[in-house]
Amino acid sequence: MTRREVEHTADGRWIVVDGRRWRKADPSLPDDVRARLLSHLGAARSAVRTAGDPEAVRAARDRVQLAKTGLGERGPAWWDQDDDARRARWEAALDALGG
Repeated sequence: MTRREVEHTADGRWIVVDGRRWRKADPSLPDDVRARLLSHLGAARSAVRTAGDPEAVRAARDRVQLAKTGLGERGPAWWDQDDDARRARWEAALDALGG
């Protein structure tokens, strides 16, 4: 697999991969929280690929959404949230993902 060139926007809010802009994860995430959310994200993406029926695919995609929201890549923009809202976002995601 070829490693893609990743650029960062000057404001630090986005990465650009193959000309497409993606929201960067919240830089204020504690390392342990980031690691747990990334673990959930990887497991959910794997489940999407291996799901055997539409309900399982939907459930796995919902878990991807939760993990990405916890990371700050989806949902309200992390740069518009205060520290309490950011913490509440990742705590809610981890609670919903089962820790």
